[in-house]
Amino acid sequence: MRRLYFLLPDLEVTHKAVEELLLQRIDDRHIHVMARDDSELGDLPRASLAQRSDFIPGIERGITFGGATGIVAGLVALLMPEVVITGGAILAMGLVGAGMGAWAGGMIGLDVPNSQMRRFEQPLAQGQILLMVDVPKGRVHEIEASVRKHHPEAGYGGTEPTIPAFP
Repeated sequence: MRRLYFLLPDLEVTHKAVEELLLQRIDDRHIHVMARDDSELGDLPRASLAQRSDFIPGIERGITFGGATGIVAGLVALLMPEVVITGGAILAMGLVGAGMGAWAGGMIGLDVPNSQMRRFEQPLAQGQILLMVDVPKGRVHEIEASVRKHHPEAGYGGTEPTIPAFP
C-alpha cells in the first residue's frame, strides 16, 4: 500500500473527492482526512491518533533501544562473577527491554505530532484540508490522475512509499 496526500481548499471539495474515491472502490478505512483542530469535518473519515501522532515510529524506536538496552544489561550481568546468568536469561532481558521500550516509546510518540505531517503544517494552519488515501501500489497513478482531473484546485502532496502494516 502507498499513501497519497492531497491538499484541498475546503469541505465541499473534500466531500466530493471522498465520494469519488468511494465510487472508485477505495474502502473508507483507507481514506483519512485531517484539518485544523477547530475545523468541523462532519461525516468525513477523520485521521486516527496513530496517523496524527508519531505513535508507530515511537514504538519502533522503543523496541530497538529497549531491546538493545536489555541485551547490554544481560551481557554486563554475565561479566559479573557473582551473578550466574544463562543465554536464555539474556534473551529474556532483551525481550523485556523491547516490551518496555515499545510501551514507553508509544506513550512518548502519542504526544509528538506525526513527523510525516510537518510539510503540511502551514497549509493546515491556513485552513486547507489534508486528504490521505491508502491505495495498492498498482493504483497509485490511477487514483492520483483521477483526483487531479476532477479537482484541479487540489494540491498534490506526494506519495509516502510505504505505510505501516498496523496504522
